[in-house]
Amino acid sequence: MRRLVIIALWSLAAVTSAAARPPNLVYIVSDDQGFDLACFGSTQFVTPHLDRMAAEGVRATNFYVTASVCTPSRSGAITGRYPQRNGTYEMIRNNMVNYGHRYTKSEYAISPEMTLGLDVRELTCGDVLRTAGYRNAVFGKWDLGQARRFLPLQRGFDGFVGHGNNGIDYYTHERYGVPSLFRGNALSLADKGTYSTDLFRREAVAFIRENHARPFFLYLPFNAPHSASNLEKDSNQVPAAILKKYYPALDPALPATKYAGMVTAMDEAIGEVFATLRELGLDRDTLVIFHADNGRNGARIDDIRLRGGKSSGFEGGLRVPFLARWPGVIPSGKTTHAFITALEILPTLAAAGGAKLPAGVTYDGFDLLPVLQGKIPSPRREMFWDFPDVYQAARVDNWKWVSFTPRGRRGEVPDKEELFDLAADPGEKNNLAAGQPAQLISVKARFVAWQAEMAASEPRGPFRDY
Repeated sequence: MRRLVIIALWSLAAVTSAAARPPNLVYIVSDDQGFDLACFGSTQFVTPHLDRMAAEGVRATNFYVTASVCTPSRSGAITGRYPQRNGTYEMIRNNMVNYGHRYTKSEYAISPEMTLGLDVRELTCGDVLRTAGYRNAVFGKWDLGQARRFLPLQRGFDGFVGHGNNGIDYYTHERYGVPSLFRGNALSLADKGTYSTDLFRREAVAFIRENHARPFFLYLPFNAPHSASNLEKDSNQVPAAILKKYYPALDPALPATKYAGMVTAMDEAIGEVFATLRELGLDRDTLVIFHADNGRNGARIDDIRLRGGKSSGFEGGLRVPFLARWPGVIPSGKTTHAFITALEILPTLAAAGGAKLPAGVTYDGFDLLPVLQGKIPSPRREMFWDFPDVYQAARVDNWKWVSFTPRGRRGEVPDKEELFDLAADPGEKNNLAAGQPAQLISVKARFVAWQAEMAASEPRGPFRDY
């Protein structure tokens, strides 16, 4: 009997200890994907693992990122601050490649992609969660600078395998012929030839196994399904086995088919992450969040009919799929139409992990969990975007204003503006600017006030106009 009592006390202690342990946190971001998921109505994409995540968690239909291009989108999410506030509101990119220039290794070493990055005074999710005792790692597309001071190991993370620039070749891991894959703080050729999605999957699974006994934060920002940045004409790269297995009815040579295969390869990687959590008994103790970093680049082949795509200020560039799963905490099989954004990611992770937000830092988001749980409506009423020389946009309640420079006229002052009622017109087809002058003035006034607030913030980072 005494032995049974001791065993019972041990069991109770184990349960109490498990209950007291902070949850594991997994934050997954896809690249240039838009709504290309079966669980969001897309008919030509095989994504069973993300579909299962939607069925076992919450799916959000009105989730916005902080920019319709990679770098400022990721800077906003990982800092919880508007890109205009943290200073990284443009692409960290060597634009001469647009004109056919190919950088030599020595040129690349002193180019913007190697010398610029997220201001070192900014705090990331990793910085905040580290204060609560989390072990943190990034595997994938960092995209916030490649100089040592900008890399993840200096930004609150304990492990990093990935690239600091916009994109790489999926097999050679080069960007325009220059090796670009980091392991920790050093460039590495050790995994050259390994498909990058598989590489990031392998590292993520190993990290979970190594840290299963302690709270961990896994940031898994895939470069998929972004096109490869290489010297070849074929920029959609996917293993032949994926095409053969999932798309026998489609022409495997078509770029659209290869793109779909890239999405499926990423979905399989995410599936192994979930399988590992279940195997280790961590499934119910882990909050998993997924969203795309911006809209899709190029023509869509799915059934989602939002206007615009990557680089635009329309819904197709800024509004992306969002999924969250935490069994027992977040309801399963629910859909929310609440107005929420990527600015909520850092405050949500901090709240879930019991980390205090640092004093003296202005955050532009809030803890999303009560909204996902259906306990409160979203407190968000406004969201603003400003992509230099391309577009400016604002959403105030259900009103959306976009001022933009037509394609082919980059660098000129925007000369077109449109106003939409998203409640009645989510596809942004009916321009109400002329018919609703008072509403137009009201939304633009809110944007001007936001611009003034951003301009009054302490100057941050490489893109500030001095």
